[in-house]
Amino acid sequence: MKIENMPPYRIAYIRQIGPYGANNVQTMRKLKSWAKVNDLLHDKSIILGIAHDDPEITNPDNCRYDTCIVVSDDYYFNHEYVDEGKIAGGNYAVFKISHTAEAVQKAWLEIFPQLLNQGYQLDEARPILERYIAEMVNNHYCEICVPIK
Repeated sequence: MKIENMPPYRIAYIRQIGPYGANNVQTMRKLKSWAKVNDLLHDKSIILGIAHDDPEITNPDNCRYDTCIVVSDDYYFNHEYVDEGKIAGGNYAVFKISHTAEAVQKAWLEIFPQLLNQGYQLDEARPILERYIAEMVNNHYCEICVPIK
């Protein structure tokens, strides 16, 4: 785990509503296809996944997952089937994990006890981010970024 002060991001995103899992992968493919056509997908791209709901509290059919790509402030949106938004910056606890479904599931179980043990508190005003940077993904890693106070 490392602590990082993340800048605010302007994002393009596609929202998937329903159970987390295979549908998130399809949404990721759709976003990457759109980003490639719009010359936004390259080795410096930052792709984010945001799970907005806890399936233990929210009916899985109503869970929201946004697949996002960071875009510049001057990027012109044509709003095909992609929405735009912003993610607030601030301090995040960043966990580097293997880019596998099993590792991601395991990390979700271990992250919060680890944060509490080290005296950090979740900042519920900002979303938890799955971060995918080409260099890391090419080496089979990704990151989970947890906003902290």
